[in-house]
Amino acid sequence: MESKVTILKNNTEVFYKKNLNTPRVALCLNMSFGEPEKSAGVHVLMSRLFMQGTKNRSAQQIAEELDKYAIEFSPELRNDYFRFRFVCLNEDFDKAIEIMTDVIKNPTFEDFEKELVKMTGEIIAEMDSPRSKVMDAYYDNMFENHSYGTGYTRILQNANNLKKQDIIDAYNLLINNSRKVITVIGDLEFDEIKPTLEENFGTLPESVNSLKENNVFDLKEHKIAEIIKSDANQAHIQQGWIVPTYTSEDYPALSLLNVILGASGLSSRLFLELRDKKGLAYVVRSSYEPFGECGNFSIYIATEPKNIEVCLEGFKEEIEKIKTTPIGKEELQNAKNNIIGKWEFLRETNNKEAALRGHHQILGLGFAFNDKAKEKIRAVTAEQIQECANKYFNDNYVLAVLKP
Repeated sequence: MESKVTILKNNTEVFYKKNLNTPRVALCLNMSFGEPEKSAGVHVLMSRLFMQGTKNRSAQQIAEELDKYAIEFSPELRNDYFRFRFVCLNEDFDKAIEIMTDVIKNPTFEDFEKELVKMTGEIIAEMDSPRSKVMDAYYDNMFENHSYGTGYTRILQNANNLKKQDIIDAYNLLINNSRKVITVIGDLEFDEIKPTLEENFGTLPESVNSLKENNVFDLKEHKIAEIIKSDANQAHIQQGWIVPTYTSEDYPALSLLNVILGASGLSSRLFLELRDKKGLAYVVRSSYEPFGECGNFSIYIATEPKNIEVCLEGFKEEIEKIKTTPIGKEELQNAKNNIIGKWEFLRETNNKEAALRGHHQILGLGFAFNDKAKEKIRAVTAEQIQECANKYFNDNYVLAVLKP
């Protein structure tokens, strides 16, 4: 498939790939955060306010126009950047660009008070979920002094301090001091759409090239967060460690370690041992989350309250097995096939492919990062996975437990 990379007059990077015979085209515009948000909740509220009206359109007009042309459009807050994206029929590309440009360039943020009240109410309702509550405590402790740890609790604690000017300041910083990356995937001629991109996005403030450096996050102790929820009928446990991110030579081995331990559903070790054999879990899985500056690796289980200690012992046993016993050839190959298959799934539509390529580029990894990572996955040995387990699964972890 034809693909190309070009630069707009304001230094914005553009990746275009022509996927033949696809009736809907996808576009993502990513903007990096030059610095952390000044106050917890500013970025979340800003993302909500973009759809509440511009200088040219009311919120209702935006909604009606998107519905009329069957355009899927959303502003989305990510850990390291902000993303605007749309999917539309090929013939409506110009209309989708027009709406997106209006939302980006002309927000009013006039509904600040109303949206703040609405957001606060929704967060309070969401925090009634045990799963949400335990995850919130986990991230708050894992990233204690960092924006990666800004969850519902921090936002609620700070909600009364938020001001409209905070949103305006954050918006100005995002627009004026960000790296900007565009990905377009679809069956359109690039020479025909480039003038439209230049006219709408090339007129944004200059894209900056600076990238965040990978910070060395270090947990020097284990932290335990216990949450008592009187009406809970299950216990929810999340335990995790700080690990490296995409740029580390350990990234491929950590990705495979995650699949083997708990991210491959019915065939994962945690599922087979803790749910199938021991009957301890309603849900059990592991997760490896690489962010821009670092990553974290966690294990989650929902179980009966009486089984908390048994589950934690089960975590320890499965980790110890990986640390001490090399993974067999068949299990390793199955894990490689699993992850490569999942990565293919992440690119099965124009929308998914545009999001994935844009995500990697805004973090400085390159538009083709996924293709290169596949080759590294294929080359990982059982010994490398074992080394990773011994290196990162240590006594400095965060443990969040919710129970009745």
